Amino acid sequence: MTISDIAKMAGVSSAAVSRYLNGGPLSEQKRAIIREVVEKTGYRPDTTAQTLRTGKVNQVGVIAPSIGSQSVGQLTAGIASELDARNYLLLLGNTELDAQRELGYLTAMQRNHVAGIILLGSYYTPQLAQALKNCSVPVVVTGQRFPDVACVYNDDHTAARELTQRMLEHGRRRIVYIGGSERDDATGIQRREGVQDALRDAGLDGDQLPRICCNAFTVEEGQRCMQELLTRCPFLDGVVCVTDTVAFGAMHALKQAGRQIGRDVGLAGIGDSWAGNVTDPGLATVRFYQKQVGQEAARILLQMLEEKEHGGPVRQVTLGYQVVERGSL
Repeated sequence: MTISDIAKMAGVSSAAVSRYLNGGPLSEQKRAIIREVVEKTGYRPDTTAQTLRTGKVNQVGVIAPSIGSQSVGQLTAGIASELDARNYLLLLGNTELDAQRELGYLTAMQRNHVAGIILLGSYYTPQLAQALKNCSVPVVVTGQRFPDVACVYNDDHTAARELTQRMLEHGRRRIVYIGGSERDDATGIQRREGVQDALRDAGLDGDQLPRICCNAFTVEEGQRCMQELLTRCPFLDGVVCVTDTVAFGAMHALKQAGRQIGRDVGLAGIGDSWAGNVTDPGLATVRFYQKQVGQEAARILLQMLEEKEHGGPVRQVTLGYQVVERGSL
């Protein structure tokens, strides 16, 4: 079975089939007809010949910080849905937050002729900036705002600010914060500054916000940090956490200390984990639309591939969020 055979069966030109297989521009009507024939025949192009001819394969590399994360799962699902529709395969690399492994994946994926790369939220370093600048294929970053790179990210600052404002509206005034590493601009700096700005808006001293930085976004770290804050600030009446997972650990520590969550202390996380619906009380949180972030990142990358735009204006897109109030506030 060849491209010519597929073209005859679909009643279109060989060029149209080639554009379909390579993710090129094509009307939806022709795309649907060709897809039906391809699926019916089980046709698969010869990727080796395709690579020799074009210098690339229909693969997009996705570099993730931790494949066990719920948000990473949602992001990759969004990316895959867009790539599948355009007959691109997804090649996944898992860094486990190892900066050198991340740089290694960037190099290895280019050597394997991927068409483009989507880099999921990471720390910004001079080494990474240089590596992205030197990339021979288009790159889109999600979850972070990097200069001079196409990005799709969440409004972490405003989301944390509004979440804290909701807690203040429930009468909480002695609020503490469990944050993340400030090497990470989005989760580390933007979320912490959002909490501080909400306190300032309420006439409180945001600069004196009692806070602690957890070493990882785990339940264990949330519990440890909460125990330390209870010792340092025994009269606290509100806790904002950098993620839901950290908040679940804080919830356990508060219950162990005899605090009634939602009554004498408010608690909130960020991320809208499924578990927040089944805890007692339910966890107040911020819902980010991570699947849509992945979809938008893939669309931008595919557009860059179609238009062969490696330079020119850089697209940077901010997506919205929703504060979800539950009993823990």
